[in-house]
Amino acid sequence: MTTRAQNPPPLRWAIVGTGGIATAFADDLRLSDAGELVAVGSRSAARAEAFAARTSAPRAHSDQAELLAADDVDAVYVAVPHSAHHAVALAAIEAGKAVLVEKPFTINRGQAEELVKAARSRGVFLMEAMWTRFLPHMVRVRELLAQGRLGDVRLVTAEHGAWFRHDPEHRMFDPHLGGGALLDLGVYPLSFMSMVLGAPASVLAATQFGDTGVDGQTAVVLGYEQGRQAVATSSMQAFLPNRASIAGTDGRIDIDATWYRPTSFTLTERTGAVERYEFPVPGNGLRYQTEEVARCLREGLLESPVLPLAESCEIMGTMDAARTQVGLRYPEE
Repeated sequence: MTTRAQNPPPLRWAIVGTGGIATAFADDLRLSDAGELVAVGSRSAARAEAFAARTSAPRAHSDQAELLAADDVDAVYVAVPHSAHHAVALAAIEAGKAVLVEKPFTINRGQAEELVKAARSRGVFLMEAMWTRFLPHMVRVRELLAQGRLGDVRLVTAEHGAWFRHDPEHRMFDPHLGGGALLDLGVYPLSFMSMVLGAPASVLAATQFGDTGVDGQTAVVLGYEQGRQAVATSSMQAFLPNRASIAGTDGRIDIDATWYRPTSFTLTERTGAVERYEFPVPGNGLRYQTEEVARCLREGLLESPVLPLAESCEIMGTMDAARTQVGLRYPEE
């Protein structure tokens, strides 16, 4: 007589940060059996308590060291402004927690490599929270690419544009918080292009600066071996269609708006044959990255093979190259 293996206990999460993406994360965590929210943290006690009430978290902390020392916290989701990713993630790593860091991984490649070195030295799990990578439609896109359905991929295009009301106090307009279009929005298409084509051989960027010193719009053209190209567009000034395409010699994948969220896509072959792929997903789609973290920890992995740490560092390097070209630097660098 055999007994059925019990499901593993849920991973116990703490969230550091109380913004919109942190709320979406907490909401989606409730949709999965792989994780549960046990604590939230903010430098402000009032914000921590309000966020805990909003997300039904059992505990609120305004003391980061106290939160990271808690025995009932297995993993920490870092959702603070970009400029604080490195410091908060490093503290969580030193506390021995598994760490999921909201994208962009850090402000620059140097900071990213410091986190990776620390995680490997401490023997703890670390991953960038590029949640799009784990969505069901992206899993299917990778399968189709692996099958060679598009032939030789020649061009990848993607855009991420959302209009933000001008507000110098908002984090998107604040250079001290790593604001601007490239780091917050452009990281999505650049990560997508990395997934399809890998690291680029060349980077060409053009930027329009806003009056607070951050980039309002940035376009990046990536060059690859054998003449392949990718074009990434990011804007906090324009309301873009937010679609993405992968075009090859034998076919093309067109991902519907909004391509980086749960959505559908069409594969069109050069012969004219069309295949439609639909992926209805409950919630915001952030649950899949939490399930990947839980899977990796169950299997004893210190990083995800779907989004390796070396790739996250390479993506930061691509953004560094783009910023160097246009003269975009942050005060903390």
